Amino acid sequence: MKKQTVEYALRTTWLAIQKMYNEEALKFGTTMSIGFALLSLDPEAGTPSTTLGPKMGIESTSISRILKSMEELELIYRGPNPDDGRGVLIFLTNFGREKRDYTRHQVLKFNNSVIDKISSEKLDHFFDIIDQINQVVVQTKSSKLTLPISDL
Repeated sequence: MKKQTVEYALRTTWLAIQKMYNEEALKFGTTMSIGFALLSLDPEAGTPSTTLGPKMGIESTSISRILKSMEELELIYRGPNPDDGRGVLIFLTNFGREKRDYTRHQVLKFNNSVIDKISSEKLDHFFDIIDQINQVVVQTKSSKLTLPISDL
């Protein structure tokens, strides 16, 4: 087996998943990012625009572009936040709800196909490892460690 870095394995796997979802989204004139935003919005109560970026792990400028595209596609509309007169809530249109349901179905379909092919024991190990990798990332960021590149 060819030795590869953890980062390389994560990146190439994520890129393959992203490509798969973007190809599906393209059929409807959208993107994976729009699908992710649809799934991140509360379909009943709306979502404060200021919480969407952090919820998705996306910068505010990127979220603004995504929301603008979603408005142009008539997936969402903005309304006043009744709890905060200065705030704005993002709501799904009926068309946005349809696309959200479809996106959710696609994500669950992929998730179920992974579950069908990989044992629950291996998936438990996978999630344990992902949690540990996330902890390493947090520790590395907080300690401002310089990562050695010499081993690559």
